[in-house]
Amino acid sequence: MTVTKLGLGTAPLGGMYRAVEDSDAHAVAIQAWNAGLRLFDTAPLYGFGLAERRLGDILRDRPRGELTLSTKVGRLLQEGAPPEPDQSWFGAPPLNPVFDFSYDGVMRSFEASLERLGLERVDILHIHDPDDFFDEALSGAYRALDKLRGEKLIGAVGAGMNQAEMLARLARSAGFDCFLLAGRYTLLDQVGLTELLPLALEKGIAIIVGGAFNSGLLADPSPAAHYNYGPVPAAILERAMRLQAVCARHGVPLKAAALQFPFGHPAVAAVLIGPRSTAELEDNLAMFRVEIPADLWAELKTEHLLSEEVPTP
Repeated sequence: MTVTKLGLGTAPLGGMYRAVEDSDAHAVAIQAWNAGLRLFDTAPLYGFGLAERRLGDILRDRPRGELTLSTKVGRLLQEGAPPEPDQSWFGAPPLNPVFDFSYDGVMRSFEASLERLGLERVDILHIHDPDDFFDEALSGAYRALDKLRGEKLIGAVGAGMNQAEMLARLARSAGFDCFLLAGRYTLLDQVGLTELLPLALEKGIAIIVGGAFNSGLLADPSPAAHYNYGPVPAAILERAMRLQAVCARHGVPLKAAALQFPFGHPAVAAVLIGPRSTAELEDNLAMFRVEIPADLWAELKTEHLLSEEVPTP
């Protein structure tokens, strides 16, 4: 399985932080396809099924063999369930996610995703956010995904998390093909380099990087920005501003450096972008094409904004 270097992440198209109209979400997916992106990532959590439905509306009319589609398991969408804390989705249906990493729950989640997408299969199925459910993720979810892979109903087994440490534990415990690492291998945070990325390289596990802008902070550093899906701490904002200043001295937008940085590590196969409009998509594509001088990366290390051992593009 091969993927394009850039992929479309669809959390914003599910109404993360603010509502997005169907027509605008569809336009983003169509434009991403027209721009050559062939990796598309979604999840039941994103807008409580809304992102899957919107993405399926566009992809089911595209040549299936030309795209790589990933979705996730670990949450079932239920009416009347108590809301999951810290989730902000606008325009979503009246459902709430309930964690379920059991074998049967994962199989039900997979079937529900196929129905929402309107497709017969997905290429990558990730175990989603098993932070408090490590044992269940292995005994239930992984067992289900391994069976689906063996039956060729999915192409690859993965896990998607906002932390690197448990992904490393999963890598040592079972046969994963890829991981979606969100926010932990960025210009601001390279904790993924401590153990996970070298281990992934050793085991042949492809890393897909999400959250390259750390919830938007590296796109536009300001006190109003988000970091890790919440308010930005003062020390993190100060560091982001220093990164921006170094980039400015080299005539490079901070967004360009943030988007291209993960590709310095050989374990990284792709980076997901998460535009909520066609204008944001075009901006992301332009940032990906910016030429970044080696002197910029060297100065970031001189200024102790990157450690010497961090690989750069």
